[in-house]
Amino acid sequence: MPAITPWQDGQPQFALTDYGRSADCAQQRLCSVCNVLMPRGPVWRVVGAAEGAAIGAALAAGRPYRNLAPTLEGPGHRACMLYASMVCPYLARPNARRGLTAEQPDELTAHVVRGAVRGELGAVVGYADYEFAVTGAQVLFRFFDVIEYLPHDNADAHLGELRAELAATGRGPAQPTG
Repeated sequence: MPAITPWQDGQPQFALTDYGRSADCAQQRLCSVCNVLMPRGPVWRVVGAAEGAAIGAALAAGRPYRNLAPTLEGPGHRACMLYASMVCPYLARPNARRGLTAEQPDELTAHVVRGAVRGELGAVVGYADYEFAVTGAQVLFRFFDVIEYLPHDNADAHLGELRAELAATGRGPAQPTG
C-alpha cells in the first residue's frame, strides 16, 4: 500500500492522499510508495494521459520537457512506480475511471472527478531531480529533466521492466505501510 495513503477506521483510503504522510515523504526524501529513503539522484513517478502525451511529443521532437506546473503526486523508486502503474486500477488501464471526486477541488485537483477516464496513454517517467513545497494545505512537487520515458496503454507492459529492476536492485515488491 502506498506510504501516502490515509487510513480511516482501520481501512486504507486508496484514492486519497494523507497530507502529513506526503509531507514526511517529501521532507525526508522517502518513496511515496514504500516509505524507504530514495538516494540522491533520479526519481520516478507515474503520469496520466495529458502529461504522458506532452512528454512523449517533446522527446520525439528532440526537445527537453520541463513542466513547471506543480503536482500533488510525489516521487518514488523506479521499481515502486512500475509496480504502482500496474496495481492502481486508474493508472493501469486506458478505460479505468476515477472512483472519487477531489474533496475540495482547486486548480491542481479540478480534473479529479468521479467517473473521469484516464485516457489512452500513461507512463512511468524518470527525472534527474525534483523539488517540493509544503504549504499549509498541500505538498507540491515539480520534476526536472526527463531521463526515462516508459509509456503504456496497459501498464502490464511494464512487467518485464519491473522484474528486471527487482533483480538488478535485489529489492522485493513494495511492502505495506501503516
